[in-house]
Amino acid sequence: MTFADLGLRAEILDAIAHTGYTQPTPIQEAAIPAVLNGKDVMAAAQTGTGKTAGFTLPILERIADGVRAQPNEARVLILTPTRELAAQVAASVATYSRKMNLSHAVVFGGVKINPQMMQLRKGVDILVATPGRLLDLHQQNAVRFPKLEILVLDEADRMLDMGFIHDIKRIFKLLPPKRQNLLFSATFSAPIRALAQGLVVNPVEIAVAPANATADRVEQHVYPVLKEDKPAMLAALIRAHDIPQTLVFSRTKHGANRLVKQLDKAGFLAAAIHGNKSQGARTKALDDFKAGRVQILVATDIAARGLDINQLPLVLNYDLPQVPEDYVHRIGRTARAGASGLAISLVTDEDVKQIKAIERLIQQTIVEKTLPNFAKVSLPARSAPAPAKPKRPKKPKPRPYN
Repeated sequence: MTFADLGLRAEILDAIAHTGYTQPTPIQEAAIPAVLNGKDVMAAAQTGTGKTAGFTLPILERIADGVRAQPNEARVLILTPTRELAAQVAASVATYSRKMNLSHAVVFGGVKINPQMMQLRKGVDILVATPGRLLDLHQQNAVRFPKLEILVLDEADRMLDMGFIHDIKRIFKLLPPKRQNLLFSATFSAPIRALAQGLVVNPVEIAVAPANATADRVEQHVYPVLKEDKPAMLAALIRAHDIPQTLVFSRTKHGANRLVKQLDKAGFLAAAIHGNKSQGARTKALDDFKAGRVQILVATDIAARGLDINQLPLVLNYDLPQVPEDYVHRIGRTARAGASGLAISLVTDEDVKQIKAIERLIQQTIVEKTLPNFAKVSLPARSAPAPAKPKRPKKPKPRPYN
């Protein structure tokens, strides 16, 4: 199947060809026709499967011939959990609408609100936003939604994890009841299905990978290590693999800053990205990493979703995540778009409970590795995880609020 077979107009096909993509991914092949038909959609897909284009392309097709947005209004609202993801979705909208007469804007916190208010004054066809800044703008009468046609919740499970449920419900109340709703998530967890009950109506349900499956092309290793040896082992592993780009995950913001200082002393070029950094600093760190000016990006879980870094070969978990599902999203930063990748986790005796929970989730025992010149650490035996019982999906009820 080609993109032309999906019924997209010439301007969109030309933009797709300009990016170098030739065939739709499974999520695109399933989602695009459903969105074009005006259906509500619940879609679950592994990260890196092309789901942003899966909703962006058909949305552009659907609104291309409609009435343009009126002042301080938006026709399409795409909600994302983080600033980085909002910026990337907006970049995707810009890429695919390059030959279309459609306006778009992106708004998020951490930057001045006045330029965003000015941008919304004429109205925008597509608005990409984080929940908090969107509510701020609505409170200041900078944006309203009387004629909203389509709502998208992107990375919906992450929005719930980050505590946005109350903001999301407040936003629902600002929207007209008659609209198309698209919910994209890495999983169809129980909280996501509860959210869907108040959002989608008779949705087309799409899942292109087993729940919580890790990318097939990600090779996964754990390195048992003494807690005091972790900084030295991190540096040794990075040197041993001699990879130009490494994404390192730290559990805390202060831990990320401390790691950057330690890596700098070890002779690496490193930068940190986390919630205490200004938006300008976060953008610069990510741009420097993508451009190769920085070899190592140290991140908290704010970067576990939505960071689209081409050809990222190595993800290294300096600290294991508190929530097992976040492990899947972290290692999903590598092995994107058909490439292969490596995910390494440093595991101390304090992490045994977490690594067992992760292995239970992904239904496999991760291979243990060792490094010479480091004390050998014996982790308790980990038996093969028992297969999870499949849950019967619950059909969403009509939404009680709008």
